Amino acid sequence: MDRIRNFSIIAHVDHGKSTLADRFLEMTGAVAVRDLKAQTLDTMELERERGITIKAQTARLSYTAADGREFALNLIDTPGHVDFSYEVSRSLAACEGAVLVIDASQGVEAQTLANTYLALHHDLHLIPVINKIDLVSADVEAALDQLEHIVGLDREEALLTSAKTGQNVADILEAVIARIPPPKGDPGAPLKALLFDSWYDTYRGVVVLVRMVDGEIRTGDAVTLMGMQADHEVEEVGFLTPKPVKRERLSAGEVGYLIAGIKTLSHARIGDTITHKLSPAAAPLPGFKEAKPMVFCGLFPAGDSRIEDLRDALEKLRLNDASFFYEPESSMALGQGYRCGFLGLLHREIVQERLEREFGLTLLTTAPSVNYRVTLKTGETVDVRTPSQLPDPQDIAAIAEPVIEAMILTPDRYIGAILALLEGRRGEQKKLEYISPKRVLLQYLLPLNEVVFDFFNQLKQASQGYASLDYELAGYREGPLVKLDILINREQVDELSVIVHEDKAYPFGKALVERMRKAIPRQQYEVALQAALGSRVIARETIKAYRKDVLAKLYGGDYTRKMKVLEKQKAGKKRMRTVGKVDIPQEAFLAILEVK
Repeated sequence: MDRIRNFSIIAHVDHGKSTLADRFLEMTGAVAVRDLKAQTLDTMELERERGITIKAQTARLSYTAADGREFALNLIDTPGHVDFSYEVSRSLAACEGAVLVIDASQGVEAQTLANTYLALHHDLHLIPVINKIDLVSADVEAALDQLEHIVGLDREEALLTSAKTGQNVADILEAVIARIPPPKGDPGAPLKALLFDSWYDTYRGVVVLVRMVDGEIRTGDAVTLMGMQADHEVEEVGFLTPKPVKRERLSAGEVGYLIAGIKTLSHARIGDTITHKLSPAAAPLPGFKEAKPMVFCGLFPAGDSRIEDLRDALEKLRLNDASFFYEPESSMALGQGYRCGFLGLLHREIVQERLEREFGLTLLTTAPSVNYRVTLKTGETVDVRTPSQLPDPQDIAAIAEPVIEAMILTPDRYIGAILALLEGRRGEQKKLEYISPKRVLLQYLLPLNEVVFDFFNQLKQASQGYASLDYELAGYREGPLVKLDILINREQVDELSVIVHEDKAYPFGKALVERMRKAIPRQQYEVALQAALGSRVIARETIKAYRKDVLAKLYGGDYTRKMKVLEKQKAGKKRMRTVGKVDIPQEAFLAILEVK
C-alpha cells in the first residue's frame, strides 16, 4: 500500500484536465504512442466535440520515481460540469489527493473554487498546477496571486506546466508521490469497497469501478450491494490501464473493476458499498445518496420517428446512463411521448443529442420545468413535475419552488449588468466580495425555475463570456406562484403551460405569445394565441390568415355582389377553423426558453 497513490484531477471546464491526463498516459506508457489521441479518457464522440468530460474514467499508471522505486498511480478522471457534481464527489471520496488545474490565461473560475471546496470537504491533499504557461495570453503571476488570495493555497506549492507541450509534467507525478499520502485500510478486515462508477457492457452486464477501502475481493466471492440489498457472485476483477487487465484479487487501497452479473445499471448506484455476503461489514461507507433529477421535460417523436423507436432508444440509453429517468406521457397536441428527468440543463442537452445522433430520431422537446412541492389545504404534500399536474388553485395552501445557491466569479467591470440580471431573476444576495482588485465573487440564492429559462446565455452576454457559474441545490422556498396557460384557438396546450411568479405572469405571457406568433406559420384561417391565468386572459396575439383576393374577378355591378362573395369566403374560413389543426413547430416550444 505504500507504493499506491490514488488521485484525481479537478478543474474548471476547458482548463486542460483531459490534456494533462493524456500526458500522464503517454509518460507512463499506459497507452502506446500510436494509440494516443486527444482526450484519450473521453471515450464518447460528444465529449470530444464539446471539449468536456461527461463520464468519469480511471486508469492505473505504472510509474518509476526519480529514486528508482516503482509506484502504482490510480488516476480517477472526473466530469467537469456542475450537473455531474455528485459523480465528482464520489470520485473524490475514492482518492487521497487531487491535482488542481488552473488555466494561466483564465485564472481561477467558479468551478475551480467549487471543486476545491469539494476536495477539502473530503480532506484531500491538493497539488496546485498552473497550466497553459506556453500561451501568449498566459499571466502566470496573476494566476498565482489568485491561487493564494482566492483559493487560499500557498503559491510556493504551485507547479508551472504546459500539458499540451509536456513541459514540467513529470514534476506533477513526482509531487503526487511526495505530497499525497498512501491509502489507509486493513486487508484483513471485512470487505468494504466504494462503488464510484459503473457502465453497461453488452456481453458482460454491468461493469463496476470500485475503490477498495478494507479487505480483499476475489473471483467467485459472494458479495452484497448494501444500498440495494442485492446479492451477486463475482465473475471477474481487475484494473484499467485504461484497457482492462484481469487480476486474481483486489486488496485494500487499490482501485479496479468488478463484474458480478449485475443486469441493470440502476442496481449499481454510485456511492454504494460492496461487502461480502457471508461476513459483511458492520456499516456502509458514509455519503451514499441517490442522484435526483432536477430538471424535467417531455420528449415526443416528430417527423418520421415513431413512439416505438423513442421507447427502444430510451431503454438502450438508460443502460449507459442511469441518472436520468423517463415515464410515458400523453398529450392532446403532441400525441404519445415520455416525460424525462435530468440532473441539469447540460445533462438534458446531452441526452437529447445522443438520442438524435446515435438512434437517428427527430424529437420535439417541451419547455423544461422543475420539481415543485405543493402543500394542500388538507396538509398533504405532493410533488409536481409539470404544470398540468398542479392541483386546483382552491385546494392549494402553498407552493414551494427549489432554490439554488449560485456562485459567480466575474471581472468587476461587468458587475452592474450581472446584478441587474440576478435581481430580475428574483435573486437574493448573500455575498458580494472583491477577492482581488478586479475580480468579484457573488453568492446569490436563485429560484431554479428562473435559471432553466435562458439564464446561462444571458449571463455570458452580460459579462461578454468572462463570468463563470457554479451552483448547488439549497432547498425549497414558498412563493406566490401561478400556472400560466397558453391557448391556441381557445384550446389549452398543456405542453406550453408554465409555472411563474405572480409578478412576472403578465410580462412573461405577453412576451411568450409575441414570440410564438413569429414561430407558428400562418394558416388558411386566423389563429388566436392567448395567455391566461385560470379563466382570465392576460395577453393575446393573432396570426393573420392567408387571404385569396376573391374580388379580383368581379368588376362593376352592385356592391352587394361583392359583399355576398366576401361573406361566403368568411363562412368557409370559419368552418375551416373549427376542423383545422395547427401544427406547432419546435420553435414555438423553444420560444419559452428565449423569453427574457
